[in-house]
Amino acid sequence: MRAHSGSARRVVLAGSTALVLALLTATPPAQASPAASRHAGSLVLVGGGLKDDNSEVYGEIIKRAGGSQARIGVITAASVPESQDPDAGDPDRCSNSACNGASYANLFKRHGAADAQWIPIDLDHLENADADSVVAQVNAMTGFFFGGGDQYRYVTTLLNGDRHKDSRVLAAIRAKLARGAVVAGSSAGAQIVSGPDMVTGGESYEGLRDGSSPGYFDDATRLGYLPRGGFGFLRSGLIDTHTGAYGREGRALRLAADTHHDRVYALEENTALVVDDPGTTRERLSVLGPNGVAVLDLRRAHARTTTAGWSLDDARYSYLTHGDRYLARTWSALPAPDKKRLVPRDTTPVPENTDAFYSAANPDGRPYAFRTTARELAARVQHRATATTYETRPGFTVTLTKPRGFTAWSDTGADAQTLIGLRIGITPK
Repeated sequence: MRAHSGSARRVVLAGSTALVLALLTATPPAQASPAASRHAGSLVLVGGGLKDDNSEVYGEIIKRAGGSQARIGVITAASVPESQDPDAGDPDRCSNSACNGASYANLFKRHGAADAQWIPIDLDHLENADADSVVAQVNAMTGFFFGGGDQYRYVTTLLNGDRHKDSRVLAAIRAKLARGAVVAGSSAGAQIVSGPDMVTGGESYEGLRDGSSPGYFDDATRLGYLPRGGFGFLRSGLIDTHTGAYGREGRALRLAADTHHDRVYALEENTALVVDDPGTTRERLSVLGPNGVAVLDLRRAHARTTTAGWSLDDARYSYLTHGDRYLARTWSALPAPDKKRLVPRDTTPVPENTDAFYSAANPDGRPYAFRTTARELAARVQHRATATTYETRPGFTVTLTKPRGFTAWSDTGADAQTLIGLRIGITPK
C-alpha cells in the first residue's frame, strides 16, 4: 500500500474544525480586473516529489530568478511547525517548517543560486506574515519557492485564514511576481497558486461516489475544496498534484464537474508545469521533467446523477511530456519538435486494468494506472478500452476512446508519450 505524504493526511490546524464555515462556504470573490491580474513574472509548478538531483527544474527556477544572481526566498509554512514535530531536535529526522526551509535553501545554493533563505513564517510565527523585517527580506528576493505539506496552512498563515486577505508578505510576493519574479512551488506549494475552488483533499473513488463539498475535512478520503481558493496566481484551470502517483484523475474530474470548471492541470511528481504570463489571457505553458502534466478538458463534458450513481461523458484527456507546450487561450497542445506522430501497429488487446485510480485500499495496486492504460490504448490499433475501480458496490467503469482528431506522439517512434484529445467517460456499474 502506498505511503501518503503529509498533504494527503488531514491535520487539524489551530482554530479549525472539520469544516471552517466562515471561509469555506463563502462566495468566491469577484474576478480581479485585467490590469490587476496581469503578471510579468512566471510560475514553475511541480506536482510533488521533487528530487534533490532534478537539476532541470531547480535550474529553471534559478534561471528565471536571475541565474547566478538569483536570490530565492523559501516559504515552508505548509509544513508543521517545530512545536508540532517530535523530531525537531534531530537534524537527520526532523520534518518541520524550519528544517525543511533550511534544506530547500541549501538545495538552491547547491544548484547555483547566489543566495537562498528561509522566510520564517509558519503556524508558530503567524505575526511574521506582517512584520516589517520579513517584508524587507521578501523584497530583497528575486524568486520564491513554496514547499509542500498542507495547502490550508498557507491559507492560515498568508491569507489571514477566514479573512482571506493578503498578509503584507503575500502582498509583497504578489507585487514581485507582477514585476517579473518567478514563483515556484511543489505539491501544496503548487496547489496554493490556484484561484477559486482549490482542492483541499480527497480520494478518487470516494469523490466519484459521494461528490465534492466546500470545506476542509479531517477525513482524508472526502473530496473538499475552498470556494475562495488560494493565491489566484493562475486562473485558466484548477490544479491537482501527485496525480498519477496517487490516482487523482477521478477526483480532479469530479471536482471540476461539480464546480463548473472546464479545465484541470493535473501535475505529476518530479515534473514542472512552467507558466508564462500567469493570470492573463495569454498564459503559455510548457512541461519540464521526466513525467508529465495531464490537461483535463471538460468543455464538452456532461455530468449526471441517477439512482445508479454519478456519471461523466465526453471529457477529454491530454498528457503532455517534456518539451511540450500548451496555449491556454486556444486550448492548443503543441508536441515538442523532436517528437513524431505515433502510428499504432500493435493488434494485441489493451491489458486489463481493475484499479483505474490506484486505490489506497488495494495492496497490489500500481501508481500511474490511468496513464498506463491511456498509453497502452494509444499504441494499439483498437479504438476503445475500459478500466474499472478497485472498489465495488458501486463500482465505476472508465471508458477511453480515440475520437476523430486524437493523436499520440513519441521521440522513440515506438512508445506513446504525449497524448492529445483522448475521450474519457465514467459510468457507475
